[in-house]
Amino acid sequence: MSGRHYLPLTDRERGEMLAAIGANSVEDLFSDVPAAVRLQREMSLPPPLAEGEVLQHLKKLAAKNRHSGDCVSFLGGGVYDHFIPSVVKHITGRSEFYTSYTPYQAEISQGVLQAIFEYQTMICELTGMEVSNASLYDGATALAEGAIMACGATCRSRVLVSRTVNPWYRQVLRTYMDSRGLVLEELPMAEGQTDFGRLEAALGDDVAALILQRPNFFGLVEDMAGVADLLHARGALLIMGVDPLSLPLLQAPVEYGADIVAGEGQSLGSPQSFGGPLLGFFAAGQKLIRRMPGRIVGETVDKEGNRGFVLTLQAREQHIRRERATSNICSNQALNALAAAVYLACLGPGGLTEVATLCLQKAAYARERIASLPGYEVPFPGVYFREFPVRIPGTAAELNRELLKNNVLGGLDLAPHYPELGNAVLLSVTEKRTREEIDLLVRLLEGYR
Repeated sequence: MSGRHYLPLTDRERGEMLAAIGANSVEDLFSDVPAAVRLQREMSLPPPLAEGEVLQHLKKLAAKNRHSGDCVSFLGGGVYDHFIPSVVKHITGRSEFYTSYTPYQAEISQGVLQAIFEYQTMICELTGMEVSNASLYDGATALAEGAIMACGATCRSRVLVSRTVNPWYRQVLRTYMDSRGLVLEELPMAEGQTDFGRLEAALGDDVAALILQRPNFFGLVEDMAGVADLLHARGALLIMGVDPLSLPLLQAPVEYGADIVAGEGQSLGSPQSFGGPLLGFFAAGQKLIRRMPGRIVGETVDKEGNRGFVLTLQAREQHIRRERATSNICSNQALNALAAAVYLACLGPGGLTEVATLCLQKAAYARERIASLPGYEVPFPGVYFREFPVRIPGTAAELNRELLKNNVLGGLDLAPHYPELGNAVLLSVTEKRTREEIDLLVRLLEGYR
């Protein structure tokens, strides 16, 4: 039936419906909304369309956009353009998985629970930590939950965070902590890395933890030698935000003394999708397991000795009194966690190492080529993983407009977050970028100058 053919309510029918709910007019339904914020006119809407007409209209609107599939993308800063094997979409597209928001009647959902258990196991293998939860919303909230968890475990109220941590993560941290009466303080940076020379003076008996990112927001691999020892000597914890794809090439967080490890898992099989949904992974040592947020899937046996899986240690406000809950996290990103598990199982340790190596090498090639151009400068020395900052002639907005004319997505503008760098962008180079695409970027940058 065409969407154009519908029967509006008669005055009598509208009156009967209003009478049934005890209202005298339609305006009464909005009496709780202040008049000052109401639209004081009729809504300007087009006439109704049939379904086919709506689809055509939406296609025309969508055609105005360009996405990373249409362009050569060098945009990163937290969400990345990585290759996703077809098997990931095949498995996550099965109805028994994509319709399972989360296992509320958990023990009858053995397949979903096993998939989550395998995901948790892989996160522990990557990070070296002893326990992992069933995932959180994204990397930002995962770090925030880690900060709150550290405050609860140490009975302290102040958390330090490096200025080299993703600026959006720091905003989320501040929101979470302000609402709980906790204090967040930034540790300054020097040459693009955390200024550890200022750490000891910043530590006090009220500091619960230090939050670092490795590789940090600039892509630099920070030196962690002695950091955990200094914190632990003062009774504080080390919270690490890590890139899971970097871990095959870098030390596992457990090796340099991390107590809590969190991060963004979008690069493990989830598409960019205009910035979400994302995947927050979270792992810690066994001693902190009872304070971990969210769900944890455990392995057990039934009364007949058969292997089975259960949801366990759900210290959330849905299960116990709100004031005793360790977290308000009421869900997990089950489908994204499944995608990560399939991605990791598909690639295996060797494949994951190869992807990480390609990101490292291709980013190094791009960085060297761009740094050799007059007018362009990589502001910080050090070891970079997948992305790097570049000072540019002109503004980021102007440069990116020029690049987009050639279907190239440029870097992230750093000026709003790090104004001391001047005109600078953050460029990301994943395993998908070819030598020809990198050379194209270099030629366009040279021509822009």
